[in-house]
Amino acid sequence: MQCWPKPSSGWSRRLIRFDPSQQILAVGVAILAGFVDAIGFVESAGFFASFMTGNATRLAVGLVDGQHAALVAAMIIAVFVAGVVAGSLVGACAGARRAPAVLLGVTILLGIATMLRLEGEGWSAILSLALAMGFANGHDGSVVGVAYMNGTLVQLGQKIANVVRGEGDRRWLHHLGLWAALVGGAVLGARAVILSAPLAYAFASVLAAALALRAGWIIRRSDSTVTV
Repeated sequence: MQCWPKPSSGWSRRLIRFDPSQQILAVGVAILAGFVDAIGFVESAGFFASFMTGNATRLAVGLVDGQHAALVAAMIIAVFVAGVVAGSLVGACAGARRAPAVLLGVTILLGIATMLRLEGEGWSAILSLALAMGFANGHDGSVVGVAYMNGTLVQLGQKIANVVRGEGDRRWLHHLGLWAALVGGAVLGARAVILSAPLAYAFASVLAAALALRAGWIIRRSDSTVTV
């Protein structure tokens, strides 16, 4: 079997075509992305584990100011891209089971980040978070992608504009819900990491594992429905 990732359109647009169980999974992944990004932001004092546009800005400003922040941002971006490559290859090889396969990989990487944090390896743990979030984006974009929140807000604005013009329907609520899930996850992540960083890392791992199980359940249910 040939394993090769295929290009994809934005995942937020596909969300509206999913059945409720897949929509719940997508919202759960958005919560996870916000949760992990908040951990990375607090732990690194201003860098991101998932939001690479923010890191790109920090890289640019650091280059102009001659700050070491440029090097840190570049390292995080490079690790994130490596995660996307790895996740893309795993997802492509997994075929129809790509969502649980990718989420299982995310769970493992977050588990490694948790162990590194417990050992006091702060920056190694943060890089592992970025690797995990990159891995999560290494999907065909239909459920697991988490790096396109700007696109989600664009879609939200476009759908609202359609409603103002008397066209379209309530699909903008799906995009709003997705964005709200990310923000809500970030709020929870920030609160958790301030209370206890190791527990926040561990909770992220547990959440990823739960999502992987959920994705596997969706696949099994779909297979049984086809068989019947």
